[in-house]
Amino acid sequence: MITVKNITKTYGRKQNAFVAIDSASFTIPDATTVAILGKSGSGKSTLMHAMSGLDRPEVGEVVIDGQDILTMKPKEVDRFRATKMSFIFQSFFVQANESCYDNVSLPLEIAKVPWAERKQKVEAALAAVQLLDKKKSRARDLSGGQKQRLAIARAIVNEPQIIFADEPTGNLDSATGAVVEDFLFNYVKERGATLIVVTHDEELANKCDARIDIKDGKISATKGLDRKAKK
Repeated sequence: MITVKNITKTYGRKQNAFVAIDSASFTIPDATTVAILGKSGSGKSTLMHAMSGLDRPEVGEVVIDGQDILTMKPKEVDRFRATKMSFIFQSFFVQANESCYDNVSLPLEIAKVPWAERKQKVEAALAAVQLLDKKKSRARDLSGGQKQRLAIARAIVNEPQIIFADEPTGNLDSATGAVVEDFLFNYVKERGATLIVVTHDEELANKCDARIDIKDGKISATKGLDRKAKK
């Protein structure tokens, strides 16, 4: 479960201060798919960064599995993210000159997973996104859809409890985007994981169990969180 309590994030100071997130509060039950929905500049990505510990709000709490990540030291947050979370971004952020295998292997190397176990997990993740035949190919030689599937393989290789996806299909055509979306939703359903998708796409948001609407840094509405919590 993720509980966000009154978090506020401000950039700049004094007359240049800009409140990106203003007193946001909500609870996301385990095994929920959630869309954070809003226009460009509304604070969607900032909220995701605050929830995941990528950024630190000045005020509030972010409690995941009973631990407030905002009270942790930076190295503690890094370890927590490495074991609990993974990320998928619109721009892929794959290592272009590295092989597909090495791209997916990186999180496991950081976690110091033994080589034999690492090999098994990497190949399973690549197979899951239908890229096992590309394991020796460099990421730069892949199509856009393949790069995003590679990013997903990297995100799922350590079997995270929470996946944060920031506009994961924003750079893809509609057909390829639908394939990526289907894989993500099927994966979290099978694993009982939580998926948090930042998007401005109503169609994608409607596929989620719940939604959080944000406007000018404030939560303007939530839908489905209470219903999911009662199940």
